[in-house]
Amino acid sequence: MTEQIVPDSEHRGIVARLPQVPRDLAQLARFDRPIGWWLLLWPCVYGLWLAGAGWQWELLLWFFIGSVAMRGAGCVYNDIVDAELDRQVARTAVRPVASGRVSKKLAWAWLLALCLVGLVVLLQLRWQAQLVALASLALVAAYPFMKRITWWPQAWLGLVFSWGAPVAWIALRSDNWEVLATLYAGCVLWVIGYDTVYALQDREDDALVGIRSSALRLGRRVKPGVALFYGGAVALWALAFWFLREDWLALLALAPAAIHLGWQVMTLDPADPANPLERFRANRWTGALVAAACFVVGNA
Repeated sequence: MTEQIVPDSEHRGIVARLPQVPRDLAQLARFDRPIGWWLLLWPCVYGLWLAGAGWQWELLLWFFIGSVAMRGAGCVYNDIVDAELDRQVARTAVRPVASGRVSKKLAWAWLLALCLVGLVVLLQLRWQAQLVALASLALVAAYPFMKRITWWPQAWLGLVFSWGAPVAWIALRSDNWEVLATLYAGCVLWVIGYDTVYALQDREDDALVGIRSSALRLGRRVKPGVALFYGGAVALWALAFWFLREDWLALLALAPAAIHLGWQVMTLDPADPANPLERFRANRWTGALVAAACFVVGNA
């Protein structure tokens, strides 16, 4: 297996200049693919800013560090569990553990190091938020196995990747649970939508090796399916805003994000290998637009 950065890497130059072992570890934690930690961070930002306590720069910094570290830890764990499957999928066969460049022993050590960073971040939160954060570990541990037992592993990922919203909210307040519940549910549907788009890249290989995904389950209905998930996400976010403040004008704050998600669906081309990855990555801007809406509604 030739050594190369995974096909959907972004910062090729930075990673390529690292010595071999640090480069492999950086790839293993997906440091060369920042879109993952952006998508993990945004629900944290939603919870912080909708809570109405201002910018919260210090907590934002800690959540940023935690998102990078724990997204990396999740990727390492996933690659350890999925090494045999990854070898059978073209896009993932060159990953460090699957290709044999990093041993599972070293991968476990790297996972522990990343988790220690996450522990430092956890200790910065009040105890209620710490308990909520720790509750996510069971979801994270089960995630790699979902693609073996359900056609909807994206739904499980939605539960995991949206968990930052309740952690951040409870780090600041312990009321308005209906706001938090609908905010979190909207995030879950958003994740299902964009991860279905992401899964379009691997449909042929996944079908051959027996990996299940929402992209395969939806088949030719993938575009209306993604539209339904995105539409549901916007509706639930709007409901969260309404529960927080009954103001029709406040709902207009979501209009830019709704338009952006609509653009994703309308321009999605499952037959073009590059198109789904581009639309998936575009969700970093969706996240920024929803975050801005949360700040306006929570703090205006």
